[in-house]
Amino acid sequence: MKSHAAVAAELLGSEELVWGVLRDLDSSELSEKDKALFRFVSKVNRNSQEIAAADMKPLYACGWTDEAIYYAITVCALFNFYNRWVDASGVHALSDEAHRQGGKRMAAQGYVRK
Repeated sequence: MKSHAAVAAELLGSEELVWGVLRDLDSSELSEKDKALFRFVSKVNRNSQEIAAADMKPLYACGWTDEAIYYAITVCALFNFYNRWVDASGVHALSDEAHRQGGKRMAAQGYVRK
């Protein structure tokens, strides 16, 4: 988790915020809008087969769009895929410093490289 936290800290600008979210989402400094999305993504991650239309209502109430929800689901699914692929294939994890540098690149340029 430390490496992912390093990337998130670069993107969000605060390692303290990231660790606060990881320790306790509800008491973290994230906005209520972001907390709603993180709660939803947690359910996607742990119980995706139970997702129903009612799970979208809190997201819509906070202002999230169908497109944003779609992207959140997609990112969650892709990270699950990548983590399982790395674990099963024996690929070595990147160092924390490599994750930090990647986070800086993503913060400056986004996910798409041109």
